[in-house]
Amino acid sequence: MSTGTASLPILDSEALAPAVSKRRLPLLDQLLADQGDMSAVERFSQLHDDATTPLLEPIYRSLLPATAPGPGQQYAFEVNLDACSGCKACVTACHSLNGLDESETWRAVGVLHGGDITQPFQQTVTTACHHCLEPACMKGCPVGAYEKNPETGIVRHLDDQCIGCQYCMFTCAYDVPQYNPKKGIVRKCDMCSDRLAEGEAPACVQACPTHAISIKLVDVNEARAVASEGSLVPGAPSSSISVPTTRYVGTRVMPANTLPADFHAVRPAHIHTPLVWMLVLTQLSVGAFWVGSIFEGVLSAEALAAVRPWHGLLALSLGLLALGASTAHLGRPQYAFRAMLGVRTSWLSREILTFGAFAGAAVTYAAALFQADRASVWSALPQLPVWSEAALPVLAPAVALTGASGVYCSVMLYHATRRRWWHGYATGFKFALTSVVLGLAFSSAAAIVVLASTHTDPLPLLRPWLRFAAPALAVVTCVKLLGELSVIRHRRDPGGDLGRSARLLLGELRGLLGLRAGLALFGGVVLPLVFFGAPEGVPLGALVTVALSSASLLLAGELVERVLFFAAMSAPRMPGVVS
Repeated sequence: MSTGTASLPILDSEALAPAVSKRRLPLLDQLLADQGDMSAVERFSQLHDDATTPLLEPIYRSLLPATAPGPGQQYAFEVNLDACSGCKACVTACHSLNGLDESETWRAVGVLHGGDITQPFQQTVTTACHHCLEPACMKGCPVGAYEKNPETGIVRHLDDQCIGCQYCMFTCAYDVPQYNPKKGIVRKCDMCSDRLAEGEAPACVQACPTHAISIKLVDVNEARAVASEGSLVPGAPSSSISVPTTRYVGTRVMPANTLPADFHAVRPAHIHTPLVWMLVLTQLSVGAFWVGSIFEGVLSAEALAAVRPWHGLLALSLGLLALGASTAHLGRPQYAFRAMLGVRTSWLSREILTFGAFAGAAVTYAAALFQADRASVWSALPQLPVWSEAALPVLAPAVALTGASGVYCSVMLYHATRRRWWHGYATGFKFALTSVVLGLAFSSAAAIVVLASTHTDPLPLLRPWLRFAAPALAVVTCVKLLGELSVIRHRRDPGGDLGRSARLLLGELRGLLGLRAGLALFGGVVLPLVFFGAPEGVPLGALVTVALSSASLLLAGELVERVLFFAAMSAPRMPGVVS
């Protein structure tokens, strides 16, 4: 019988365990290995942290100038048309790096077409801000929100200074500034100036897979000489407007008929509704004050005493309403007080300044008109009526002069954009006759309403005025309408700006054009000649209704005409694509 200790399998597990070596579970090893491995983002970050120079520097260094601009030089984009494939990597990179909203695009790619069916020609063209030598955006800005760096020549937009008036979008011939409605300001390409200052290439330059875009140094005098010879590419705006510095180079010879793919595509431009109201109402107010000065030569003293105060208040109210409507066009109206900073170069600043003076003169004049024929509204100054009457001969021309200056600045504001549809002669014709037409219509309505309210038989007092106003209103309305329609004679001009405007008016905008003509003819010709020419048999109530209807129809017609003023504008632009 054995006395040794027997091993009990249940107590000694080693006795039962198979003789295998210890090892880690595969899952644990995998987890530890994964923890030691960096993610793609971490590897990317580590790669750049360890680098002493930009990793892509060897690639894009050749696309940047070796030195900073010297005297008489500035930075400029150069586009190798032979290398541009139209892939839009530049557009995507610009959009991503600058954090643009979905609706914003600071760089675009268009297409040029030419040749014939046997030898067709197509060329893609990438375009952004051209950092002009004479930037029209900077010149037109009323608040100094643009600056051109004296050393690099880069034109930068100062977002904090911008009030969102969008006038730079009118003055830039290349449609570069883009309005951001969320921010209430305009923004544009600055050639990635921060990256360029650190020796990094702009996003578009670095992203182009074919190295079609580069930054070069251009000689300012050479750029001016080149700008005087034509445009950047066929169909683009004349380079003489703002002297752009971008250079498009290539070895392929473009056929003589090469044009942007969307050259013949006409589409209505944006309608700036607040500006439509502002322009029409300011011209109405100025015209009413002009016509008010005619009252004294036509109306009797009795009629003049009754009509003059209320007519002045009406003209003033319309003017103040117009100035209020103008602020609705600003993205940041709380900073509107800055708008006169650019008075040295911007017609918008000058327009605001002159209409501000007009408003001040009009308030004083309207108050004097109201006080001149009444007892003093201030008992401490019983001489107030006398002083008011004495001031009228001075205030009347002051109002007329400041109002005319304001309308002139409005004309020049659009003439300065160098768009043929907005040329000074055509715009001045429209704006001046809007003042006359609406001034006559509203002044006539005011006289009829006031005298009908204050006299039981106002017709003898009204008759001299109606004999003057009815034919004058009909003639001026017809002249203005014919002048507006004269652009239609350019409809057969396939390549001209006015030809495109004419085709727009006869095509997509023909409904508005017909409405405008109908409102003008009925309100400015039919009603005045039928009812004002022989008012003896017309009941007083009907005469008042006709006067108010005529004024309302003419106002509606002028508003439609101003909508067409914006919508029918068509001007040369950089190549786009047919949508």
